[in-house]
Amino acid sequence: MEALFSLRRLILLGVLLGVLIFGWLRWRDLSSQRQPREDSVPTINKQPAAFANRTFDPAAPPADMPPLASGENAECESNFLSNASVGGESRQSDATHATVTITQIKMILQLNITIWVPTGVTQHVIEHEEGHRQVSEFYYQTADKLAERIAATYMGKQIEITGTDLGAESTKMLQQTAKPPPISPMNTTRN
Repeated sequence: MEALFSLRRLILLGVLLGVLIFGWLRWRDLSSQRQPREDSVPTINKQPAAFANRTFDPAAPPADMPPLASGENAECESNFLSNASVGGESRQSDATHATVTITQIKMILQLNITIWVPTGVTQHVIEHEEGHRQVSEFYYQTADKLAERIAATYMGKQIEITGTDLGAESTKMLQQTAKPPPISPMNTTRN
């Protein structure tokens, strides 16, 4: 009788241990679905600002120079550029449905500035265009912090996808997430 009681205790202990292990594994799986890993932070690579000072003959401006507006004789062209790549993990729920969790964002930021001045321009015009350059560089100083804050809002985001080719749908969704929203064409400062 005592051997039977010990066997029952051993079986009960094994079942209890199995339930605890299963519960812990399930909790860990659900917890990892809800929150990104702590080491999952966006990677922002801010390149140094690139600057070029170009002079031109007003009678024959170079082909790569942006056109001057009426009344302008010089300009400061500032192009802020960003390129993002987004990675994620997919968890398939059935043959045509999955949830993609964004786990990785990498961004490259650039600022390219070109000051275009005609030959023989006054020092006042050069200083004016330099002022535009300084404004662009001022805003670029914290561009990485802004990009990191924006990217952080996407980390851990879960997006439902459907389709017969879930791999292709996942790739398409991640590429769409990486695309910047359309912005107005005002990327140059002129005067």
